[in-house]
Amino acid sequence: MSKENLITLAKEMIAAPSCCAPLKAKTQAWIDNPTDKAIAKEFVAELESDITPIDKLVAFAHSPNAAKIFGEEGAKKFAAHADELKASGAKYCDCGACTPAQELLRNKEVILG
Repeated sequence: MSKENLITLAKEMIAAPSCCAPLKAKTQAWIDNPTDKAIAKEFVAELESDITPIDKLVAFAHSPNAAKIFGEEGAKKFAAHADELKASGAKYCDCGACTPAQELLRNKEVILG
């Protein structure tokens, strides 16, 4: 994938409500300076630390915190989705931030250029 396509994907990721503030900041820094190797390394490191592994997603989905955030019924639906995702063989969360993060990480050699 070209760096230009990865920048477009990175913009989609930071527009997602599920994208955390530290990842948004590191991503924006990389978008603004895509040839800076130090910024690229920080961006990739943040991607790797923030992407949610499926087991962590499932644990959260079944936690009392999920019920507090989504309500009892919403948490049940979220937990069912997380369970189905894991059963399908997914390795990571499929939210609006984690899905593009997976593709970005698959192309980290282009990012690190």
